[in-house]
Amino acid sequence: MRSRPSLALLLAAALASCGPGESSEPAEAETVDAPLLAFDTAAVRIATGSDTLPLRVELALDDEQRALGLMERSALPADAGMLFWYPQPQPGSSGFWMFRTRIPLDIAFLGADGEILAVRAMEPCASQDPRWCPSYPAGAEFRGALEVNRGFFERHGIGPGDRVLVPADLSQRAR
Repeated sequence: MRSRPSLALLLAAALASCGPGESSEPAEAETVDAPLLAFDTAAVRIATGSDTLPLRVELALDDEQRALGLMERSALPADAGMLFWYPQPQPGSSGFWMFRTRIPLDIAFLGADGEILAVRAMEPCASQDPRWCPSYPAGAEFRGALEVNRGFFERHGIGPGDRVLVPADLSQRAR
């Protein structure tokens, strides 16, 4: 689901989510899909040859947010997603994975101008060992990635060459 983080960062996130003696089962009053980290949000649009589609996204702009991404979420609203943005271009061999991600997702890898360079379908990884989760490489140098529910891009006729219109200050905010 995101770039492969260090194992230490994954363990820290897991430990922070459960204190000693706490059950891993949420209480009925708790929100199951509450993010483990705070994410800013933004409205973006996806421009295709014939339409412009609005989308609400959470912004993953630093290493910790990009490592956690949509982990542990059991649902994502139909008109929502997560936009990952990097301060520098990432090599095409870099990819995202689905460790601890419960929902099937599509990912669009984006150029610096928001152009969709590649789209991949990603399946949740059931393994408790991140080494057994497949990686979904971009195949082209990219600056950002947009994750949405599986099938979203196909349903809306979105693909390579279309453009995600990202907030103008995104590059300055990424770290």
